[in-house]
Amino acid sequence: MEGMEDGSNRRSSSIEDYMRAIYGLAERGEAVTNTSLAGRLEVSPSSASGMVTKLAQQGLVEHVPYRGIELTAEGMQLARSVLRRHRLIETYLVSELGYTWDEVHTEADLLEHVMSERLVERISAKLGDPVRDPHGDPIPAPDGSVEEMSTALLDELPAGAVGEIARVWDTDPELLRFLAERSITIGDRVEVVERQPFGGPVVVKVGPPADAATHALGTTIAQALSVTVR
Repeated sequence: MEGMEDGSNRRSSSIEDYMRAIYGLAERGEAVTNTSLAGRLEVSPSSASGMVTKLAQQGLVEHVPYRGIELTAEGMQLARSVLRRHRLIETYLVSELGYTWDEVHTEADLLEHVMSERLVERISAKLGDPVRDPHGDPIPAPDGSVEEMSTALLDELPAGAVGEIARVWDTDPELLRFLAERSITIGDRVEVVERQPFGGPVVVKVGPPADAATHALGTTIAQALSVTVR
């Protein structure tokens, strides 16, 4: 993939927001439609439809029959450029400025549109060129490539499965605070003890085997955590 967009030809903040939203929905494996985009960006379906038409005219997305809205190669490059800025900002705020992981998403939403590429790369160098942000999200490299990781949602794992928490998909501050208050974070060992029937919680042990804490996690939490299975 060619180098990502620089500040001299950066798109509008609204276009960048849509590109990141489209990428995020696809990354999660969700259908990308005008309706799902409207929900993610908290706009009306008609506003989402109008912007998607504009993005298609600019060669950033295309409508694929039976699959919905997909990024073109140029759109993918732009989306990953925005994601690189966003996720590096989040990492910097946590690592260098003492923010907690539930505080950084809104700040990054604002800063990602105004920071120069020079500053972004200085931040990356200062942090040692990280490949994951505080939520475990992959940080695209300067050329747009992304380090892939094989994971499964905690909600999909059977009793007895053991792995390591690799990613938190949800940016809801309350959900992140819930996890933090229970000392559940990226890199923790997790073991599925029991899956209670009829939509009940997933009972897990989190932490080293000799000192693991037991938690009963509901569906929302279990579907927000990705795990690398051992």
